[in-house]
Amino acid sequence: MSFFHQAPKPYLIAGPCSAESLEQLWQTAEGMKGLPLQLFRAGVWKPRTRPGSFEGKGEEALAWLQQIKQHFGYKIAIEVAEAEHVALALKYGIDCLWIGARTAVNPFQVQHIADALKGIAIPIMVKNPVNPDVDLWQGAIERIMAAGITDVAAVHRGFSTYKSSNNFRNQPNWIIPIELRRRFAQLPIFCDPSHITGQAALVGQVAQKALDIGFDGLMIETHCQPKEAWTDAAQQITPQELHALMAQLEVRKTSVPTHNLVLEDLRQTADNIDAEIIDLLAKRMEISAQMGAIKRQNNLTAYQPERWREILDTRCQQGHLQALDKQYIAALWQIIHDESIKKQLEQAVPNK
Repeated sequence: MSFFHQAPKPYLIAGPCSAESLEQLWQTAEGMKGLPLQLFRAGVWKPRTRPGSFEGKGEEALAWLQQIKQHFGYKIAIEVAEAEHVALALKYGIDCLWIGARTAVNPFQVQHIADALKGIAIPIMVKNPVNPDVDLWQGAIERIMAAGITDVAAVHRGFSTYKSSNNFRNQPNWIIPIELRRRFAQLPIFCDPSHITGQAALVGQVAQKALDIGFDGLMIETHCQPKEAWTDAAQQITPQELHALMAQLEVRKTSVPTHNLVLEDLRQTADNIDAEIIDLLAKRMEISAQMGAIKRQNNLTAYQPERWREILDTRCQQGHLQALDKQYIAALWQIIHDESIKKQLEQAVPNK
């Protein structure tokens, strides 16, 4: 039986975002006793967005995790981002590896890891790349399979966007893992609600949604003292909260219809675009205020008829090229122009 099919749903992977100390790992592991835990996870090497952030304890943390495994009997999972990480993980008896979102986006890096795995029998999980590209995700999985790894699973952790919406850190775009399931019918797919939400309070909601869709399991970041966590403190829950969450979750017999997922995905995309539009409109009004200040200094009127006609003509032409109705664009820009003039006139009022 496959490594990832040895337990009834939901397959549970849990543990802290980062291995910070032996005491922290020990307290977290102690608190998870009694859970149907299949893998104890912890970040050993942390690829951070900016330099200066905590980037993990490396080999020192592997020694701690070895002690956790020996004492509690948990199987251990860690993230690897380099071929060298694979060798060290094997040295310390790590049971399962995963490829993170920042690594999965780079086919060259995935191939380096795949080459290091040839001839090794160890289960591998592949998180989705940071950008919503199902082909790139599929390609990373295929590279690992081509290395001879037979126990492979996917982890859905959401996708980065310019601006977050719906209170999520990363947009779920559920239709993408659903498409991955269509392409790999037998591939186990787990959900990482911690990274999708970025908020501990929303982890349960997304976890249940993933099970409703038919996901096979969950990867949930769990820390003995989340508020004191060195990385991703806001999205981690305590072992006690994990116990309560697992007691509440339901594995339903029916899944959410695909058309509902497509509609939700489109709504999320529309929400993201709307957020960008509002952001751009705010910047547009900032520019208008700056123009108003210059006009005041040079004794110019806020309303410039020739400039307005130029704006209207060019915007309507640009809209036409995008198959947008001329009257729609004219009406929209009339509102924008009116607000712009209002902002400029505010700059023209002398300070009292």
